[in-house]
Amino acid sequence: MDPQTLGIVAFCCVIILIFIGVPIGAGLLLVGSIGLLVLEGLQYAQTQLLLNFMDQGTKFVFVAIPLYVLMGQLVFRTGLASDLYGCVYRWVGRLPGGLAIASVIAAAGFGAVSGGSATAVATLGPMCMPEMRRFKYNGGLAAGCIASAGTLGILIPPSIFLISYGIWTETSIGALFLAGIVPGLLMTLAYSCAILIICIIRPEMGPAGERFTWREKFAWLAKVLPVFCIFLIITVGIYGGIFDPTEAGAFGLAGVLFFSLVMRRLKFRLLLECMQSTLATSMMIFVILFGGHLISRFLVLTDLTSSLVIWISGLELSAWELIAALTLMYIVLGMLLDIWAMLLLTIPFVVPAAVATGLDPIWFGIYIIVMCELAAITPPVGLNVYIMARAAPEVPVGRIFLGVTPFFLASLGLVVVLMAFPNLVLWLPNMAAR
Repeated sequence: MDPQTLGIVAFCCVIILIFIGVPIGAGLLLVGSIGLLVLEGLQYAQTQLLLNFMDQGTKFVFVAIPLYVLMGQLVFRTGLASDLYGCVYRWVGRLPGGLAIASVIAAAGFGAVSGGSATAVATLGPMCMPEMRRFKYNGGLAAGCIASAGTLGILIPPSIFLISYGIWTETSIGALFLAGIVPGLLMTLAYSCAILIICIIRPEMGPAGERFTWREKFAWLAKVLPVFCIFLIITVGIYGGIFDPTEAGAFGLAGVLFFSLVMRRLKFRLLLECMQSTLATSMMIFVILFGGHLISRFLVLTDLTSSLVIWISGLELSAWELIAALTLMYIVLGMLLDIWAMLLLTIPFVVPAAVATGLDPIWFGIYIIVMCELAAITPPVGLNVYIMARAAPEVPVGRIFLGVTPFFLASLGLVVVLMAFPNLVLWLPNMAAR
C-alpha cells in the first residue's frame, strides 16, 4: 500500500472510530501510532510517540488550558454569571425580546471569562429559561437563542479552541485572542438584532420584560464589575504586552479568586469541585491535542497533506471561492462530527491551502472558529442544542433546532462581512504588533 492510500485509510478509520463512540483523543493516538508503525516500523513509531508527548507536554502554553477552564468553572459556580445576567436583564429586558437579548449579552460576557461553549449553555439555560417561561416566550426562540449564544464563548477570548488552533498551527495565541474581540462583539450584536427584528415583527414571540427603576439598574452595575475587571486584566494585559496569554490566564484566575473571596462566595468544597471538573476537562483536551499532533506527523509522512494542498492550489480558486467551498464542507461536517473532531480532521489540510491562497492564518483561525460555532448548533449532532434540551425539557429538540436557524444565518452573514472587511479581524492584532 502506497503512503497516500495509507493516509486515506487512516483518515477513514479515525472517522469510523469517532462514529462508534471511541473518544477522539484515543482514536487519534491509536490510528496515528498504527500508521507510523506500518509506515516506518516499530522503533520509529515508539520514538515519535515518546517525542510527541515530551515535546507537546512540556510546552508552556499548555498551562493556559487548565487556567482558563478553572476560571470558567469558578465564574459559573460562584454566581458571577448569575450577577451578569441579572444586570443585563435589568438594562435591556424592556426591549421586544429583551429577555432573549439579555441571554445573548450575558453569554458573551460569560464567554469573556470562561473560554467554553457547553458550560455557557449549561449555566445560562436554567438561569434564563424560567423568566422567559414566565413572560410566555416562544419556546423555540427562547431555547434557540441560549443554545446559539453559548457559542460566543468559542469566539470571544479567552477561547480554548483559539488556544488549540494556535498550538496546532503555531500561530500567536495572543494575536488570535485580540483578533476574536471585534468579531465576537459583531456576532453578539447580530444575534441581538435578529431577536429584536423577530420580536418586533411578531411581538408574541418575545414580549418585553418587567420595568426597573434607574436606581436598580445602576445598583446592579456594581455586581458586574468583577467580570468586567477580569476581562480587562486579560485583554489589556495581552494588548499592552504586559504578559502573554498563559500568564494572562494566571492573572485572570487570581482575579476570580480574589473577587470570590471578597464576596464570600468561595468555599473549600466548591473550589475542590471546580478543580476536579477542571482536571477532567483539561486532560481530555490534552489527549486530543497530543493525538492531533501525532496523526499530523503521520499524515506529513504520507504526503497526503501536501498532495491535497497542491491539488487545491491547482484549482486556482480565489479566496472567496475557497471560503465558499470550505463553508459548505464545514456545514456538512458539522452535521456529522463534533467540534474537536471537525477541527482535528481538517486543520492539517485546510490551513496550508488557505495560506497558499493568500489568506492570513490569524484571519483564517477566526473563520474556523465561526464554523465551529455553526457545528455546535447544526442538526443532528449540535451539542449545545442537546444541552439546552435538558434545561428546557418542555421544548422538543426539533423546535430548538428550528429556533437556532436565525442565528445560524447570522453567523453565515458574519463570514461574508469578515471576508469583505478582513481588517475587522486583523486591526487589533496589527495595532498590538506595532
